[in-house]
This record gives sequence, C-alpha cells and structure tokens, in this order.
Amino acid sequence: MQNIDTQFTLSRDYLEECFDQTLPHGKNPQPNYLFPGLLIATAAGLLLFTEEPKVAAGILVALAVLELIHIRYRRAWWITRQLWGRSAGREVKLTGDENGIQTQNPFTQTSLLWADIDRVIETDLGLILVAKSGGQQYLSKSLFSAEWISWIVDNNTISDAVRKSSG
Repeated sequence: MQNIDTQFTLSRDYLEECFDQTLPHGKNPQPNYLFPGLLIATAAGLLLFTEEPKVAAGILVALAVLELIHIRYRRAWWITRQLWGRSAGREVKLTGDENGIQTQNPFTQTSLLWADIDRVIETDLGLILVAKSGGQQYLSKSLFSAEWISWIVDNNTISDAVRKSSG
C-alpha cells in the first residue's frame, strides 16, 4: 500500500455530504417523536388536572415545540453548528499510511489507527470509519484513489472475517 497525502476544505458542501452520508448509519437515523409527545401529554395533564399556575404547562409546551423544530431542522442545525466552529472553511491535511489515518488543521490533530477501527461502512460518496470506541469519521471518496478505497474496504473485510471467526 502506498501512503496518501491530500488536503480538503471543511466547506459547507463537504459538511452537507458528511451529514447526508452518515445519517442513515448513525445512532438515531429516525427522528424520536416520543419526547415531545411526552412533554405535550404532561403539559395537558398539568392544565387539566391541577389548579396550579399554568406557567409550568406553558414551559413544557414551549420545550415540546422547540424539540419538534430541532427534529425538523436537524440537518440545517448540525451544518450551522459545524460552520460556526473554528475549523470551518479551513484546509485539512489528511495523511494515510499502513498505521492509520491522521487529519490535521490549524486547531486540531486526530489520528485513527487501523487497529482501532471496528468496521468500515461504504456509502455512495464516502467511507465511514467506525472506531471500536463508537466514534465515527467520514471520509469522502473524492479524496482517495480507487486503489486506496478498495484497500481500506478489503482490509476491513479481512478484519471482520477474523473477528467473526474468533468471536
């Protein structure tokens, strides 16, 4: 395997691709409407069955509405939060070798060793590296050659087979 050195910008387009490709493989791909439903039910109970001031019920309804807005606009909200960060719009240097992948920008430096990767999920536009600790790192396929992509996926397939036979 050859080493790879490349750079990319943490632009809005890259962050949109990251969100869209990782959402179906995240911990909560489907919105959870249970929490706002429970808030509204509790508020209704407070309004109907107590004679206390209606402030608590109003606050619960407001929290439920806020949670529903959060669910509806979670993509836009996530992208906006990323764009507010110091690293937004900055160049990221990505280096890969037989040990793992390292990323570096002016504010952070991360390293993910191949041995620490539990599995690789291949999406239409990129790869999601799932660490044994549960964290995920998305890498766009546009950053790598076809040879590098197939090496990462094949290497993961081998480690999956070894894990399954030993587990």
